[in-house]
Order: sequence, then structure tokens, then C-alpha cells
Amino acid sequence: MSILEIKGFTKSFGDVQVLKGVDFSIEEGEVLAIIGPSGGGKTTLLRCINFLERADGGTLSIKNKVIYDGNNPNITEEEIRQNRLHLGLVFQQFNLFPQYTALENVTLAPKLSRKWPEDEIMERGKDLLARVGLADKMNNYPCTLSGGQQQRVAIARALAMQPDILCFDEPTSSLDPEITVEVLRVMKKLADENRTMVVVTHEMGFAREVADKVIFIDGGVIAECGTPEEIFENPKSWRLKEFLGSVVG
Repeated sequence: MSILEIKGFTKSFGDVQVLKGVDFSIEEGEVLAIIGPSGGGKTTLLRCINFLERADGGTLSIKNKVIYDGNNPNITEEEIRQNRLHLGLVFQQFNLFPQYTALENVTLAPKLSRKWPEDEIMERGKDLLARVGLADKMNNYPCTLSGGQQQRVAIARALAMQPDILCFDEPTSSLDPEITVEVLRVMKKLADENRTMVVVTHEMGFAREVADKVIFIDGGVIAECGTPEEIFENPKSWRLKEFLGSVVG
């Protein structure tokens, strides 16, 4: 059963059409890597999936239930809030609250939702920070953490609401190569735990080694889709061959 299905997603900003009819689905426990050139529509697609933008057309279904229909976009803020509970998002720039400690950042959303008792929320927050290798940093403020540590806090925060799907938007693009390794290690561990993940990434090694499925977006459309072996070892389109030639040494 598909846990996430996108049909016919379109999105324009003014006269510029960024998404031109995107279709894909992923199964529970799969890792989907989204690759492609800058400006191709990757981040816009992820923002539409997470309701940070609203697609102009198409549908978004989770567990075979349509939770957004671009032909009927009159969705309330409460409906959006409920729909977002299915999704955890890790941003490119961490987006941690500077006035809160690492543990407070991780536990803030669960506290506001009041879904669980506070002592359970705190224990889960500590456990999540331990799982990303930051048990000794839970009382640190973001300004005292490295970029890689901040991103790992952001991953723990995204997991705190127990989402069905974990989404990443270029999670290592602002990190030094040495620090990138520690973030990718955490992401690989999540994949090994059969977490359903959608990862917009420029890390071709991660896409090749960890993803179950890779889609190549160019010009607002999915130009190619397949297994990592199909995408990286047997690309069909000249555009994908050109793109891989520019990013893979």
C-alpha cells in the first residue's frame, strides 16, 4: 500500500510554472531521493507536500486518503495543522528556536499538541537526542552547537511528533563536508529502521546507497524515475546523463 501518493501536482508563482504535473508514490518504509538541478522544482514540491505552499492542482494522499485536492483548495488552517501531523520536516537551515535548549526545541511541539503526558514527552525528547548522538548536549542552546549538531537536533525535533513520513530539504547543503558525514550517518540509521523518508538532496552518494527509489526533477516535471541502479548506472535521458556528469566525479 502506498503511504504517500502525489497525482498531477502543479504550482505556479505568478507567470512562472514551477511544477507541471508531478506524479509519484512511495511505500511505507521506503526512502525516496529527489535529485535535480537548482530551480527544477525539488524544494517547491517538498513545500507543497508539507503544506508550506499549496499546490494549484493535483491531489496528495496519505494511506489512501486524499488530504489535499488542488481543485478544491478551500482547506482550513485547522485541517492543514492536522495534515501536517503526518509529516516531519527537516529544513536546510535548521530553523531551531535560539531561545530554547536542544531538549526544549525537541519537546516544544509535543507539549503544544498535548497528545502525551509531559513526563512522557520529556523522556521521549531525551531518548531522541540520545539516538542522534546528542545526549550530552540536551541543555545546550543552538548558538553553542555546531551546524551538524543543530541539524541533528532538527532531525530529533522532526521525529518528536511521530510522523508517518520524514521529509528532508537539502539537509546537508549548508554544512562542511566533514560535518555532513555525521548528519548522513543519522539519516542512514533512520533508513535502516525502515523510516519512510522523502529526501531532497545533492548528495549523490546518499541517494545511490540509501534510497530505494530516485526521481530526477527537471523543469518542473519528473524526467526520470527508478531504482538507484537504474538512475545512476543506466540513465535514459540525455538530460539526466548531463546532470550526473556535472555532479558525480
